Amino acid sequence: MQTKEEAEAEAKVKREDEEDKPDAEDWSGPPPAAAGGGGLSKRAQKKVLKRQKYEAKKAEKKAAAKEQKKREVERKRKEWEEKLASLSEEERSKLIESRKGMRKERMDKRSEERLNKIQRLTTAKLHAQNIVIDLDFSHLMSPNEINSLVQQIMYCYAVNGRCTSPAHLWFTGCQGEMGSQLQRLPGFDKWIIDKDARPYIDTFQDQKENLVYLTADSETMLDELDPKKIYIVGGLVDRNRWKGITMKKAEEQMIQTAKLPIGTFLKMSSSQVLTVNQVIEILLKYLETRDWKASFFQVIPQRKRFEAAAAAASASADADLEECQEDIQGEEEDGEKYDQETKRQCIES
Repeated sequence: MQTKEEAEAEAKVKREDEEDKPDAEDWSGPPPAAAGGGGLSKRAQKKVLKRQKYEAKKAEKKAAAKEQKKREVERKRKEWEEKLASLSEEERSKLIESRKGMRKERMDKRSEERLNKIQRLTTAKLHAQNIVIDLDFSHLMSPNEINSLVQQIMYCYAVNGRCTSPAHLWFTGCQGEMGSQLQRLPGFDKWIIDKDARPYIDTFQDQKENLVYLTADSETMLDELDPKKIYIVGGLVDRNRWKGITMKKAEEQMIQTAKLPIGTFLKMSSSQVLTVNQVIEILLKYLETRDWKASFFQVIPQRKRFEAAAAAASASADADLEECQEDIQGEEEDGEKYDQETKRQCIES
């Protein structure tokens, strides 16, 4: 089990990685090998260089974190051995038994948490908000992008399992390379979800009037989550290459669309396109808080947003902005409780 120091170290690496990560538009376009005979334009070369620098720095940080963890484990082992060596036989036995008792207590607590998680997700399957991840786009993604989406889905399931009011997740179009990669995840068959190889339009053919595709291209603002509705999130990485594809799909199928009310509370520093796990986590936060503003501030990375929007041009604008920034800071401190340990727990049933 991770110590507080190890968890903080991993969370720090994750925050730094998020700050350094290029925006979505920097990842668009084909890889160098697929660029064709004419070579890359200067803009494309800059994007490739930025991507390479990011990947190199990411690998360097990962290696450094791994080495730090290894040193920490070795340090604790030596401290334990030195402590045992300084004690009498009787004291040593008592200390070892005490440590075994603490370990059993931790294991019992984890077992209880796992059972509670199963109970929450089982109840959610019957009564909670239904959210669909549309996995019918795998043919449009590269192997790396599919792998990235699989990682995002792992995170979605982990976060949902930790929620006090979880949603019920559906994976539709779960076939081909995407389905194969998901099946390779340890424990995936034990996930408390519903999955279907068919597209959602077939899965919910009797509830078509309740389907709502969430897309940034919609003109309809999502005011609140309706328990009767089934909200669909497009499972597509690097959608800058496929602008408007989810909106077009929903229009062709004649189902409702809506967009998250991001613009009401935030000014985005770049594209309003969010990752799948960010959209899912925002929806889960809203189910718990019924507060869009708090949900956005806790999930959307600082690098992707400016100040809160509502700053009407008035004499009190500066004071309003300062108050809003204080709110953001407090909410971000709360948000830091979500570290990478979540991903490790996602494959536990």
